[in-house]
Amino acid sequence: MAEQPKILIVDDEEDILDFLEYNLKKEKFDVRTALSGRLAINIATAFRPDLIILDVMMPELDGIETCKELRAIPSLRNTLIAFLTARNEDYSQIAGFDAGADDYISKPIKPRVLLSRINALLRRNNPLSTSQVFETSTGLVIDRDRYMVELGGKEISLPKKEFELLALLASKPGHVFTRESILSNVWGDQVVVGDRTIDVHVRKLREKLGDNAIRTVKGVGYKFED
Repeated sequence: MAEQPKILIVDDEEDILDFLEYNLKKEKFDVRTALSGRLAINIATAFRPDLIILDVMMPELDGIETCKELRAIPSLRNTLIAFLTARNEDYSQIAGFDAGADDYISKPIKPRVLLSRINALLRRNNPLSTSQVFETSTGLVIDRDRYMVELGGKEISLPKKEFELLALLASKPGHVFTRESILSNVWGDQVVVGDRTIDVHVRKLREKLGDNAIRTVKGVGYKFED
């Protein structure tokens, strides 16, 4: 039997910890909790979680600083970190991503929706680069060998750059790709294109796949929602 993913939940409110711990353990996740950022760092170092769910507003060491310290620990550099917070201002989200977060989830959130977001993040451990065929829960199939995309069993024709952009975003569902990363991976460092080029390609993909497939993260970039 495969080992269950390990999740560390960090929040200074015990009722929130209890609520999240109960719902995640019910889904058979291996869960630990921490009431402070400093305690979370100590637990994470020993526990080596696959995902850390982190509150932003905490006394002494807030979530942003906690995230930065976690990212500085070599054994935790590949650990997924998601902020779960009632603060949803653009500047707060940008600070979170700059600190090294992989996702930013706003409270309140229903347990099933949170579980979906968690599963999307954990699927990053099986990126598209290790498999030439990728399929989402919504019926979108991406075949890199054949440069083919299907949605609901119907093939969709995409120009090369649109396909490469979609394949990049879908390789890590829930992960925010910065504009710089997109330009480097899809167009290459030698090709000079502007931000408008990315926006146009995203708009065309949305026209073909639906508006909800690719989400804009203001001031940062784009991410694929499974």
